[in-house]
Amino acid sequence: MNAPREQRIVLPHLALSAQVWGDDALSPLLALHGWLDNAGSFALLAPLLARRFRVIALDLPGHGHADHLAPGASYHYLDYVGVVLAAADALQLDRYTLLGHSLGAGIAALAAAAMPERIERLLLIEGLGPLGDDGSHTLQRFRDALTPRDDKRKPLRVFRDIEQAVDARSMVSGLPAELARPIVERGLIETEGGWRWRSDPQLTRPSAVRLAEPQIHALLRGIEAPTALLLAQPATSYLPSALMQARAACVADIVTTSMAGGHHLQLEHPQAVAAWALATRPD
Repeated sequence: MNAPREQRIVLPHLALSAQVWGDDALSPLLALHGWLDNAGSFALLAPLLARRFRVIALDLPGHGHADHLAPGASYHYLDYVGVVLAAADALQLDRYTLLGHSLGAGIAALAAAAMPERIERLLLIEGLGPLGDDGSHTLQRFRDALTPRDDKRKPLRVFRDIEQAVDARSMVSGLPAELARPIVERGLIETEGGWRWRSDPQLTRPSAVRLAEPQIHALLRGIEAPTALLLAQPATSYLPSALMQARAACVADIVTTSMAGGHHLQLEHPQAVAAWALATRPD
């Protein structure tokens, strides 16, 4: 099954969207994308997993087809954790596998620590916990986050066609255009004169506070599910090897694997990533 089904997930305070692959009778797998991505991030991987799982790829708040937060609200990863757990409840997932990429991997790790009895398996691509804080930029980040934005912000860019948007995303991310396309197509909305991004501009606001690394370690020690971590080789700049090794050491049952490629391994090497994911599934 290659074509996903669209699903709307209505929570008390906002609504999410999801793309779903696989039969409803299969074991559920909830997939969480990275920052400024959307469910299209799993467009090439999910069909390969759908023979074993019902893959539910969420659009997180502010991304893809999900609702935006109210003006002035902030998108904090701890709030994302609550939204993901609420979505699992709305989907009536008593026990499920969590798959996350980048920001989604950070959210998935914290969700697994919060509700260990609900998570059957934890699959993490390019991330284990949130971005931390060593204290060197704490004050400036705090001030930047709380400084009001100018009401006269420049208007959102309008692309003349989808191809121009694909090229722009490819240039920024380094992804070949054909691999960026699933994220771009889901991330656009038609507007006067062309196309613009659906994502909430507030997503680019910095977080006022990040957890310190010892706090992240304490949370990661709460993960009980068998965990598989897949990292790009060479290492992504903000995921240095020493940092990731120290975090992985906090998880009782974890296997770490490296794969040659860039940050979006699930798009660059979907067959290999599917083999990795399916190999970690219990018999």
